[in-house]
Amino acid sequence: MPEGPSIVILKEEVQKFARKKVLSISGNSKIDQARMADQKILEFRSWGKHFLICFGGFTLKIHFLLFGSYRVDEEKPETASRLSFFFENGSLHFYSCSVKFLEGDLDAHYDWSVDVMNDAWNPQKANIKLKERPDMLVCDALLEQDIFAGVGNIIKNEVLYRIKIHPESLVGKLPAEKLDQMIEEARIYSFQFLEWKKRYELKKNWLAHTKTWCLRCNLPIIRKVTGIKKRRSFICSNCQILYL
Repeated sequence: MPEGPSIVILKEEVQKFARKKVLSISGNSKIDQARMADQKILEFRSWGKHFLICFGGFTLKIHFLLFGSYRVDEEKPETASRLSFFFENGSLHFYSCSVKFLEGDLDAHYDWSVDVMNDAWNPQKANIKLKERPDMLVCDALLEQDIFAGVGNIIKNEVLYRIKIHPESLVGKLPAEKLDQMIEEARIYSFQFLEWKKRYELKKNWLAHTKTWCLRCNLPIIRKVTGIKKRRSFICSNCQILYL
């Protein structure tokens, strides 16, 4: 599933279609495609893992789920698109994703202050929400989109390794400085993820995700499915402290 930084990259890639009219549209989605034909795209936005195509009075929300993808100015051979947009200056194609219309003002649908990559990001709000859920595991907390919109499993693993917190720690047992550090690093790492991915250097900068040895301790990293979200965690049981 694409994480927040990847959606920001998509938003940047398609800026040439902003303020352009949709000449035609196709795909196997059952939404009202005709509603978007001959309409001008006002802007592209993102919220966490959601890609947003804004028209006058409504917005198309695209969520890539686990296996979604997109192509700009080219199509996937022998693969049916969920939606394809055609413009005078190119085309945009979406595959294996969820699409849905959002009506009216986007501010009525989204709290921009919980998006770790948005200028409106509010770490104090994240702190308050985390303290309201003391029994949640930190591996689940970092994936909660109403707290850390855009954070996915890669960011989760890298942040927890960086700040030396075991993913099965309880939010309510973290020292105050560790809680603040987790919130801060979620945003810092998200922007580093963005820059590394643009340079095609993301994987080579991973410290824990998919790794087998701890770079700090020279000990095996444990691979384990953790939390109620049942996502893979990569853990050094020596330097990542378990707070219970």
